[in-house]
Amino acid sequence: MRQWMRNVAQLSRKEIFSLLSDTTLMALILFAFTLAVLSVAKGIKAEVSNASVAIIDDDHSELSRRLRAAIQPPYFRPPVDVSRYDTDAEFDRGRHIFAIEIPPRFEADVLAGRSPSLQVLVDATAMTQAGLGTAYLQQILTSETFAFLRARNIDFRLPVNGVVRVQFNPNTESFWFTSVMQVVVDITILAIILVGAAVIREREHGTIEHLLVMPVRASEIAVSKIVANGTVILIASLMSLWGIVNLWLKVPIQGSFMLFALSAAIYLFSVTALGICLATLAPTMPQFGLLVVPTYAIAYLLSGAATPVQSMPIAMQSSVKYLPTTQFVALTQSILFRGAGIDIVWPRLLCVATAGGLFLALALVRFRSMLAQQG
Repeated sequence: MRQWMRNVAQLSRKEIFSLLSDTTLMALILFAFTLAVLSVAKGIKAEVSNASVAIIDDDHSELSRRLRAAIQPPYFRPPVDVSRYDTDAEFDRGRHIFAIEIPPRFEADVLAGRSPSLQVLVDATAMTQAGLGTAYLQQILTSETFAFLRARNIDFRLPVNGVVRVQFNPNTESFWFTSVMQVVVDITILAIILVGAAVIREREHGTIEHLLVMPVRASEIAVSKIVANGTVILIASLMSLWGIVNLWLKVPIQGSFMLFALSAAIYLFSVTALGICLATLAPTMPQFGLLVVPTYAIAYLLSGAATPVQSMPIAMQSSVKYLPTTQFVALTQSILFRGAGIDIVWPRLLCVATAGGLFLALALVRFRSMLAQQG
């Protein structure tokens, strides 16, 4: 066992030097854990931001002017006047997401207690903006009407008063979520690509024959590739989480950084083993890429990083909950967002470790078969 570990350490050292000397792969790692995280965090927003609003004001009253003035950045752009007859054409051109129609005598009917109606037209092709923006506009228009009537406290006299308390992300900033999930995405895709590329590179360069004549076993070669590439990705991901996400983007880390590092290490053991399995199925790098793309896409879309697992069909939820990607996304959210401890997340860690053991067993069988064919 001691000799086995010594051989793994020596082979891992060789793998790390080989990876560090590969300029292209190192540039990919640097980009993935820096610029990619920043661009996703700043460029993709789930909340309403700078939504365009058109207004059809047929009242021209003090109340209609107050309603217009209440629609402000950063959620909405300043409203633009449009003609009733141009509204459909403006929507067809994609110039506006919302159009608010204020009917004639709106202020007079409000003051007389006749409960007049406003019409809000929504272009629902902008799905996220449309759903949240409609709720925002309703709240803005209602509160501004109450203010106009000097009845700011009228909501306390209603029979039911809803109070919303947001935990873990009080301002509902989407980049708190997307930046952390991008780190998880980078860990997954790079773990598969790097270890698979290491196997195929040995085969294409002919160095696999050198390994075959050395006094090393297939398990030592496979595990060394897992250890070397997993270590580099783990260090890069932890530096990205601390330097880019926490310090640069100011996303607070609620839980234990060391517990996340342990979870990431176990997860990397699982996905790097999967990468070796895929590499043994593909004789060339282009074919390996064709295997990686659908594997990664399915794992990502079903992991809960893009959409909550709870929103999937019940049968799908039962299937995906055992995937290591799904478990790791849930682990990351529990540890970094909710501050969960080892007493809460240990079942998920055990599930990821079990999946990693199965992937490693399959990878060793496939890797031995590949070496036998090479020999």
